[in-house]
Parts: sequence; structure tokens; C-alpha cells
Amino acid sequence: MPVPLPTATTRWRCTLCGNLTRFDVTRSSRVVEYVHLDLAGEPAVEETEVLAETLESVRCRWCNAVDRIELVDRPGAGAAAEGANGSAESATGSGSASG
Repeated sequence: MPVPLPTATTRWRCTLCGNLTRFDVTRSSRVVEYVHLDLAGEPAVEETEVLAETLESVRCRWCNAVDRIELVDRPGAGAAAEGANGSAESATGSGSASG
């Protein structure tokens, strides 16, 4: 079963060894690339548009486990979102008090 990609509030974790930072990711992509060739003929990809992408497997770099990767919450992900809302409210509140 494929593992979903991490989001802004989640990350991968190996349930076998606890790794949170090193994974080998195998994916298939269908892309359109804008390739610019310089006068010497050297290509450089300047734009990439991903049309389709499939995550085939995620393997733990530490213990080589393939079927033991899960999504877990990032630490402070919920607090960061709440803090951003709180700071916006406090900035609005202080602005209205001085006006």
C-alpha cells in the first residue's frame, strides 16, 4: 500500500526504527519541461510542470523497511497555525487600541 505524501502538518516516520529524516522515495512522474539550450548546446531546465505523479514506495534509509512508513503529525504544526492566528489577532487588537 503506498504511503501518502507529507503535508504542511505531517511527516513520515518509520515504525520499525523511528527514523524521521532519511527516506528513499521512488516515484513516477509525467512532466512538461521548458528546456533552454545555451549557444554551446548545454541544456538547462528552466520550468517544470508536473502533469501526473505517482508515489510508488518509500523506504527507510536506516533500516531498509518499506512497508513500515506512516504519516505522523509534525511537532508544533498545530501550534504554529494557532500562533499565526493569535499574532494576527493581537496585531489587530493593538492597532485598534492606538487608533
